[in-house]
Amino acid sequence: MANLGLMLRQLRGERIRAQKELDRLDQAIAVFEKLIAPNPGRKARVRPAVNRKVSAATRRKMSKAQKARWATLRRQGAAKG
Repeated sequence: MANLGLMLRQLRGERIRAQKELDRLDQAIAVFEKLIAPNPGRKARVRPAVNRKVSAATRRKMSKAQKARWATLRRQGAAKG
């Protein structure tokens, strides 16, 4: 039983040490947030998760442009060897 009591004291001590470490980390995070945010009342910008959709016309343009790049590479490869 003495071992269990010692273990309990050690665990409580470790919990106190971990809590102090968390407090120090919270303070460090607060300092960095102040440095990053230009306006103290405003949080740092977070990019919104938005599904951006590409129109069919734009997809066609992208496809044509990529096919043109591939054709250029094929022509360069054929000229070399």
